[in-house]
Amino acid sequence: MRLRLDLSYDGTDFSGWASQPTLRTVQGTLESALETALRVPRVRVVVAGRTDAGVHARGQVAHLDVEPEVLVASAGRSPDPPLAALVRRLNGILPPDVRLRRATEAPDGFDARFSAVWRRYAYRVADSPEVVDPLARRHVLAWPRPLDVDAMNAASADLLGLRDFASFCRAREGATTVRTLKELSWARDDSGVAVGRVVADAFCHNMVRALVGCLLSVGEGRRTVQWPAEVMAGRRRDQGVTVVHAHGLTLEEVGYPAGAELAAQAERARARREAVDD
Repeated sequence: MRLRLDLSYDGTDFSGWASQPTLRTVQGTLESALETALRVPRVRVVVAGRTDAGVHARGQVAHLDVEPEVLVASAGRSPDPPLAALVRRLNGILPPDVRLRRATEAPDGFDARFSAVWRRYAYRVADSPEVVDPLARRHVLAWPRPLDVDAMNAASADLLGLRDFASFCRAREGATTVRTLKELSWARDDSGVAVGRVVADAFCHNMVRALVGCLLSVGEGRRTVQWPAEVMAGRRRDQGVTVVHAHGLTLEEVGYPAGAELAAQAERARARREAVDD
């Protein structure tokens, strides 16, 4: 059976999602805990978005294939149903900076990575002394100059749609930098923190952090509203674009189609990845 795992984590002390020898990663930590909880020697999870070092997640999604009898046996004498027992047991094993929010049996055709139709990130910036909160320093960027959110929104509008984001991505041989940016907008939350909302079908390496760095230059008045579109048109990394710190970025949510469309979406996405590796 395939399980959908919804989890969150503080990325501060992790070297990103993907397992790496000798480094502490979210994937390595989760898989090790699952091996203990399920009492199996090897576990492999597939994730919706492989976050970079220091990036956080509230709405990360992964899947895991497991034999039904293994899941039932892992519950032991617990009075809880096997999936509820797995959540409780796993959270007892995981360190405090990773939490499994829920585990459910995935519908037919579900693939955490390939069935996803969009990912939503938020980037948070405190741009005045009044809103810089030391208690939020792990997930909010403290910025030394005030930002014009209206100017940032005007500049963001020119970046939406199906485009080549080579100017905002770290190049990888054989990988495409074409993405559909569905939303890029800025607003202040109740505390006055500027929050960037970024939604796309998928993201290439450093894309969100480079977009944010570009727009911060507009927001503080160092660049014109037209500059981000000019950078995009160049289709190569611009030395004037700063990739901002990872800690202000959080994966908030992953979107999936209705059950009947899960398998079809996975096939479409997998075909694109096979044509040009993502």
